[in-house]
Amino acid sequence: MSDVEALKQEKQALIDKMLTMQKQFIEHEHEHGISGKDYWASKDPFLSSYRQEYMDMANRVVDLAHQIVGSSRL
Repeated sequence: MSDVEALKQEKQALIDKMLTMQKQFIEHEHEHGISGKDYWASKDPFLSSYRQEYMDMANRVVDLAHQIVGSSRL
């Protein structure tokens, strides 16, 4: 497997996990409702880590996409 293929596989795995997280977030929102305060400063175990984890994965996906095509974010 080439380095590019490995990067593409990692990127796809992250996207798949992000989609799963989005579905879980929507289900949580429908069951409990989520205010802006809850989203940004929640004590709820699900919400407290969701935003940071999702953002980290999204940034990694962008970095991987740049690596795959040989470009830079900056």
